[in-house]
Amino acid sequence: MTEAIKKPSYLNLYHAGELARRAKTLMTRLESCDICPRECHCDRMEGGRGFCNSGYLPQVAAACDHHGEEPVISGSNGTGAIFFGSCNMSCIYCQNHAISQPPPGRYNHETSCSALAERMLYLQDELACHNISFVSPSHFVPQLVQAVLEAVPLGLHVPLIYNTNGYDSVASIRALEGIIDIYLPDLKYASGRRAAELSATPDYVARSRRAIQEMYRQMGDKLVTDENGLATRGIIVRHLVLPGRLAGSNASLTWLARHLSAKVTVSIMSQYYPAHHAHLFPPLNRKLSAAEYAGVLQVVDRLGLENGWVQELAAAESYQPHFMGEGHPFSPEQA
Repeated sequence: MTEAIKKPSYLNLYHAGELARRAKTLMTRLESCDICPRECHCDRMEGGRGFCNSGYLPQVAAACDHHGEEPVISGSNGTGAIFFGSCNMSCIYCQNHAISQPPPGRYNHETSCSALAERMLYLQDELACHNISFVSPSHFVPQLVQAVLEAVPLGLHVPLIYNTNGYDSVASIRALEGIIDIYLPDLKYASGRRAAELSATPDYVARSRRAIQEMYRQMGDKLVTDENGLATRGIIVRHLVLPGRLAGSNASLTWLARHLSAKVTVSIMSQYYPAHHAHLFPPLNRKLSAAEYAGVLQVVDRLGLENGWVQELAAAESYQPHFMGEGHPFSPEQA
């Protein structure tokens, strides 16, 4: 759906004082942290660190113009990607394990919320990125909102993207309503046993599905794009296909089509390759087979999931999304 360009709603929240109220409320929750589903209840304001190994200061491992996301996100100038350090999951095959799973006691990427706000402005103004994408932000929601609060009077005005592993607190996602313009969650597993074995998250299935349902409640099933084909509002659900059917692709995509909508925008990814400790856990010690991936694409067709992208199987070497459906150039319904 193409709509006339309008300013992101977080600007209205700022001027109404609501953004400041939410930032304050979220920061208070750090005193007995329940920001993500771990609910460690440590006092991060006083140096406590839970599963995510994160305290009060946000850990920003990198901030750059990133061109490898879906076309409606990257556009021509790239998305302004802010990669948060540490993680509230512990995937044995994580491709970013150097920053997502640092050794205990190592906090090399800590910075202030004010510095984070300045990086957002650098990405917007100096690198001309189309949007700001918060990558792996689930354990830093209060700091994210505080940084947005400080960035608005400096001139922040581009859409904000919440790029998440899907292991999110529903309460935290609700607190982001009207602040985040585009949700980009993963839907990793359909089995709690697999999620526990591979990512130390036995409750991942229930937690991620509830979080995605809340994102969907806020956004609906139409991805809104501007006249240049860039996303301005909506949700894109990502699903990384794993070897040996470990991701439960059939069950996950069936749930998505039946409990959200077959019209929801999806991104089916084949870019898995063995990383981190994957070599110790067959069949994760190999790439996807053509037959495995073809089976998932058949599920996509059977469920009528037509909006979004499917990666080429060779995407383990490079990200190469192509449009779904013959004659269906992914462009959500024109208004």
